[in-house]
Amino acid sequence: QVQLVESGGGLVQTGGSLRLSCAVSGRAVTTSDVGWFRQAPGKERDFVAGMSWGGRSTLYADSVKGRFTISRDTTKNTVYLQMSSLKPEDTAVYYCAARRPNFSVLTLNAAGTYDSWGQGTQVTVSS
Repeated sequence: QVQLVESGGGLVQTGGSLRLSCAVSGRAVTTSDVGWFRQAPGKERDFVAGMSWGGRSTLYADSVKGRFTISRDTTKNTVYLQMSSLKPEDTAVYYCAARRPNFSVLTLNAAGTYDSWGQGTQVTVSS
């Protein structure tokens, strides 16, 4: 079965940067659509960024455009989320997810279309 393991979370100051990693096993990232979601305490799980299986299409939440970048290393079969200019509002548990590449890129932000999820990594941005 597909497994995803996030890492790289931690405590950073406002304006700082952090890179999250998602190690994928059981399915090649080259045959997977991948996404990052986050959930703050008491709030719903929200879409952050997504990438199609070919790596040519990406989608970002408006709140992170220009600050976050999703990327991948096909050799390591790992997906990354580079976060810059971090704000306290970015504080949340961040999850990576994967799905079969038989969906429209327009639905990369739809949590219900992903069939595999990691356990999450905490990101805390201090004021």
